[in-house]
Amino acid sequence: LQKLIHLLQATDDPLIQEQALITLSNSAAFSVNQDIIRNLGGLSVIGGMLSDCIPRVKEKALNALNNLSMNIKNQEEIQVYITQVCRTVESAPLNSDLQLAGLRLLTNMSVTSDYHHKMLSSIPFFLRLLSGGTERTQIQVLKVLVNLSANPAMAKHLLRAQV
Repeated sequence: LQKLIHLLQATDDPLIQEQALITLSNSAAFSVNQDIIRNLGGLSVIGGMLSDCIPRVKEKALNALNNLSMNIKNQEEIQVYITQVCRTVESAPLNSDLQLAGLRLLTNMSVTSDYHHKMLSSIPFFLRLLSGGTERTQIQVLKVLVNLSANPAMAKHLLRAQV
């Protein structure tokens, strides 16, 4: 895992970056590896890949963060990327794998109400996705919205959102 994290830092080759991110993502399916990746500084390295201009690299980084977000301590570090993930979801091509990867991460990050406030400005966009997205996109957006609606403090924001 340490070598994969170092490889991500050392290379600009998108194919190598993709493969390293896929391997880290698969490794994160095991809870013991989630802690190891965090302790090795991997969350910030993977989070840094969200700034990459290549959509496939960004998508793989989102998938890795999604798997890593199943851990409360990891969520505490990943939450700094929520605003950036929301912007990515909004700017990604409609129904793209990139958009879906961002929505999946936001679903996990919205399971608890700790970070709902970071998604406020994206609520109108989420609601627009319900009418413009494919069934897969709609289901993923609904998961985020259901999580947000479980928080009483979010009710007024959800009901007042301009679509």
